[in-house]
Amino acid sequence: MRNFLGIIFIVLSSTVSLAQTQLEYKLEKNAVFTVKQNAEQTITQELDGASHILTNKINGILEFKVIEVRDTTYKIALEFKDLNLNMSSSIQGELMDVHAQEVDESNMQSQIFHSLLNHPVNIILSKTGDIIEVKGGDNLVTKMAEASGLEDQFSLNMMKKSLEKEFGSEALSNSYKQMTFIYPSKKVKLEDTWENQYSGKLQANNTWTLKAISADTINLTGTADVIMDVTEAATAMHLKGTQKTNITTNAITGFIKKMTVEGTSTGSSSMTQMQDQEIPTTIASFTSYELIPNLNEPINN
Repeated sequence: MRNFLGIIFIVLSSTVSLAQTQLEYKLEKNAVFTVKQNAEQTITQELDGASHILTNKINGILEFKVIEVRDTTYKIALEFKDLNLNMSSSIQGELMDVHAQEVDESNMQSQIFHSLLNHPVNIILSKTGDIIEVKGGDNLVTKMAEASGLEDQFSLNMMKKSLEKEFGSEALSNSYKQMTFIYPSKKVKLEDTWENQYSGKLQANNTWTLKAISADTINLTGTADVIMDVTEAATAMHLKGTQKTNITTNAITGFIKKMTVEGTSTGSSSMTQMQDQEIPTTIASFTSYELIPNLNEPINN
């Protein structure tokens, strides 16, 4: 009898592991998800045997509130609740250190990023996590530019053009797809893979794998080939690389519990002031997203 029950258990376990599941977001109206983001990017440039290292650190708190549940999509209000930025150079020292909640009236950057807080933009999220549309990013950019204190229209327009590249509707859509666009359009079973892509400053061709699933959690891994192709007025950067992602999500809502993204890209950068000389460049980055229970938790700098 014991052996018979053991055989039944093995058969049932095999059936469960082979069962196909639709992985997707299953969100309810008025649900609120608060996410802590930490990111560090190290840019290393090599020129004539010497290195220049730029280090960018960003951490913040994001709030996602479900405003409307539709047949195949969700309307979500996204707000920045906190944002800290630090940029340093191995040659020039600290270039920027801004804490958005601690506004400094004498510091233009401080005023700009303080105006970013608690100003919602609306995103339309598909059940796979693709961000179909962002509304309100352009208004956010206008608000930030006006907070700079610049008065002449030409300078304001230049400021808007600069901010649009990071906080405009299209830029926000491309940026946060990394966190949300993780699910397949069809049912999958353990160890199945699927692919998707997102673009922007960082273009990624992703391959995802379902590694584990239980009543409470889902575990996914991802690998990606990435391309960074950025051309600004005075600089340009062209790099290729790879990216690895590990994700744990809530099996009931589909929303992430924790996510880490690690990548390395190599290529070249150039500056107009150096007559567009190509400089060998490497970028190493690490980003984490973690669901937190409330807004009282401090950000780890």
